[in-house]
Amino acid sequence: MEKRTDAYDRALSLRELFSGVMPDKLSAALTVLLGAPTRVVSADGAWVMGNIPPLSGNIRQVPLSHDLEIVGHLETSTNDEARVRAIEEILGSLMRSGARYFMASEMHIKVVQTDYEELQRKHAELSISEARYKALAENLEQRVKEQVQTIESAHLQLYQAEKMASVGQLASGVAHEINNPIGFIRSNLSTAQFYVQKFRSVAEQVASSGNSTLLAAWQTADLDFVLKDFPSLLQESVEGADRVARIVSDLKKFSTVDQSEDEIVDLNDNIRSACNVAASQINSHAELKLTLGELPPLLCKAGHLNQAFLNLLLNAVQAMEERGEIRIQSGVENNQIVIRISDTGRGISPEVLPRIFDPFYTTRDVGSGTGLGLTVCRDIFTAHGGNIEVESKLNVGTTFTIHLPLKREKP
Repeated sequence: MEKRTDAYDRALSLRELFSGVMPDKLSAALTVLLGAPTRVVSADGAWVMGNIPPLSGNIRQVPLSHDLEIVGHLETSTNDEARVRAIEEILGSLMRSGARYFMASEMHIKVVQTDYEELQRKHAELSISEARYKALAENLEQRVKEQVQTIESAHLQLYQAEKMASVGQLASGVAHEINNPIGFIRSNLSTAQFYVQKFRSVAEQVASSGNSTLLAAWQTADLDFVLKDFPSLLQESVEGADRVARIVSDLKKFSTVDQSEDEIVDLNDNIRSACNVAASQINSHAELKLTLGELPPLLCKAGHLNQAFLNLLLNAVQAMEERGEIRIQSGVENNQIVIRISDTGRGISPEVLPRIFDPFYTTRDVGSGTGLGLTVCRDIFTAHGGNIEVESKLNVGTTFTIHLPLKREKP
């Protein structure tokens, strides 16, 4: 017989066909109806119901068929043909009923199993979808935080740039207003020095004139001392005027912070300018030592670099808990301009060090800083194709090392 693969159309065993009835009661009923001991066995002779020991004597085997196939036998010792045929019909009806019951049961189980598998599949899909949406929500939340932080950073950097631009405009105006009077003061001091030379020649003539009245007046006015002291006073004034002129020049350089044009500069001059602008803060906290090597001209945004150098210098000053030392070195290493700004301040702890360039991060008191100073420095050096590194030890000091390419193409 060809093996059937359909779950609903497979050959059922005799036990399965009688699965809907109670074997003990049915076998008892068969014994009563036939008036003799009976037993039912499968097609291969296996006991199904009735007498467990095999029957002895003249035993009759009646084939039991289902769907044109013999599925078992009824064994009995009776010779009553009518009763045997009646029992055969009864058993056939029970088998057909059992087949329908078994098929309905299997169909129900199959439907339930299919529904369960479908529910499991949908549950798995929902779990995957839920995980995807959860990950998407977390990612979206993180991206929103990053965007908010970026916007806040840009806003504060724009504020910082506008503030520096305002300072630059103010510095430019102050420099212009100071530059004019300093110019004629310096000119007048030079003229005064020339006049002193003329008075010296007059003094010689007075001394050799022999006029006692004139000599007495000269000595009373102590003009010899005046002619001796006045040149040094004028020289000190000239030096003071030159110093003011240098400060004005440095202010004018810082007034270009808002200009976008690149220019060719010697970075050593920019470093000196930053030192001059921060001189009052530096001198009150530290001794400044400059070791500036020869640098090639650099195409850059000078005002931006001035701002970065000034920020680093002010950071070094603020790191001083007692009077210390600030050292600035410059030179060329490995085809790069290298600038080191070191201080002997309190240093930075290893836990804080990785975060010092993060926007808004500050270790100062609330209201004393925006946390953007070092961020701005990093962005400025990065925009010039360079980078900034930091090394620090607690209670020893900190060194910022700036690397800038020797050649930078003008955008």
